[in-house]
Amino acid sequence: MKTIIETLKEKRDQAWLGGGQKRIDAQHARGKLTARERLEILLDEGSFEEYDIYVEHRCNEFGMAEKKIAGDGVVTGHGTINGRLVYVFSKDFTVFGGSLSRSHAEKIVKVQQMAVKNGAPIIGLFDAGGARIQEGVESLAGYADIFLQNVLASGVVPQISVIMGPCAGGDVYSPAMTDFIFMVKDTSNMFVTGPDVVKTVTNEVVTAEELGGARVHCQKSGVADGAFENDFEALLQMRRLIDFIPSNNTEKAPVRAGVVVKNEPDYSLDNLVPSNPNQPYDIVELIEKTVDDGDFMQISQDFAKNIVVGFGRIEGQTVGVVANQPMSLAGVLDSDSSRKAARFVRFCDCYNIPIVTFVDVPGFMPGTKQEYGGLIKHGAKLLFAYAEATVPKVTLITRKAYGGAYDVMSSKHLRGDVNYAWPTAEIAVMGAKGAVEIIFRQDIGDPVKIQERTDEYQKRFANPFVAASLGFIDDVIMPHSTRFRIAQSLRTLAKKKLSNPWKKHDNIPL
Repeated sequence: MKTIIETLKEKRDQAWLGGGQKRIDAQHARGKLTARERLEILLDEGSFEEYDIYVEHRCNEFGMAEKKIAGDGVVTGHGTINGRLVYVFSKDFTVFGGSLSRSHAEKIVKVQQMAVKNGAPIIGLFDAGGARIQEGVESLAGYADIFLQNVLASGVVPQISVIMGPCAGGDVYSPAMTDFIFMVKDTSNMFVTGPDVVKTVTNEVVTAEELGGARVHCQKSGVADGAFENDFEALLQMRRLIDFIPSNNTEKAPVRAGVVVKNEPDYSLDNLVPSNPNQPYDIVELIEKTVDDGDFMQISQDFAKNIVVGFGRIEGQTVGVVANQPMSLAGVLDSDSSRKAARFVRFCDCYNIPIVTFVDVPGFMPGTKQEYGGLIKHGAKLLFAYAEATVPKVTLITRKAYGGAYDVMSSKHLRGDVNYAWPTAEIAVMGAKGAVEIIFRQDIGDPVKIQERTDEYQKRFANPFVAASLGFIDDVIMPHSTRFRIAQSLRTLAKKKLSNPWKKHDNIPL
């Protein structure tokens, strides 16, 4: 028995070393943690249960029969985050560069299926060089198996991808189908084809960072939802994210126990909106003064900054927040902000998270660039997302709500449950000056008449009371009572029941 135990320990020690101490040292030299070190930070201490530690690849081509390492480049299993079950896989760059073999893929598929079966989130930590070339089509089959599970799990359990090193070729499509993608600055990148292939095919000379680094995907492409300074910060933030979201689509949004409810008026909000309608203000200030303890986790903070999305809590209950940001492009809706917000709204609806929307939108972005880029369809995505959402929806218009953008931003007409406005709200087809120049085109040459008409239009329409008189706004509230009124609305909507007509699935304008 002693010999058997010693053999087991020896095999486990070998598996834990992955590609060996030399490669572990090289990983550390790049500023990266190993696959197992990452799981130690991500999961509660002592909670990790590993699967398939002894699995090896089955390839005999190109001398691979003599190169077998237990675990085959990915560590899989389950553990807990603050006591809640999660399934995980962590790619091990020290073993064949983390490349994917058929055996490697089977390990990932197993935890994907277990996550769905047991109703728990799945978190993937990526640090790999793509397909195991020596295996040819078998590695491609492995990717397809993973992709299928991503699709089947979508909307059933949350899927989170953290890119912590290279992620190339087939490896990028699995994260692309998950709910959130996060990256680590300077050490991670994502691209379908690497710099060498790009140079060969298009003659472009580009570095891996320029092609698919964190800055590119967080600011330009919108592929990633955020980037962190190092592995440690990224993993701690994933623990924070898990605290906000339900484990599966049958659960309600999590409620933090023991929260002391404080709904005192915040009179500083009475002065948040400037008297000059063209002067910006930071909508994040309103969000942080509405959610519990100012704790707001922004998603895609550096992409499409004209809209803000993220998670907070109100009276302990998780809410998703969507808000136009006057500090960026005056809060206008364009293609990028519409896509960003639509995807977030759909996530919240999938996982029963109430949506709070703060509106200050002058309309949709005009111009050939937007129209050629498909603004009509991209804008329709956000409209579609709000219209199909059946979770509680509370909306507050702080200032401008012009044109079709008023409709899109969780209006009463898209089944908004409770719609408020501040006294500073202006709900109209367009701004007074533009409206007057169209309605009274014949008076354009007379500045006195135009000003009179503008003042008349503003008095008639540049306020929330016309919409309120029609029942499109449930109440005009004082800014200082915002948190109390939103919290009260969410309490009344706690048992809301609403369903859409039966369908196999919808056909959102992609």
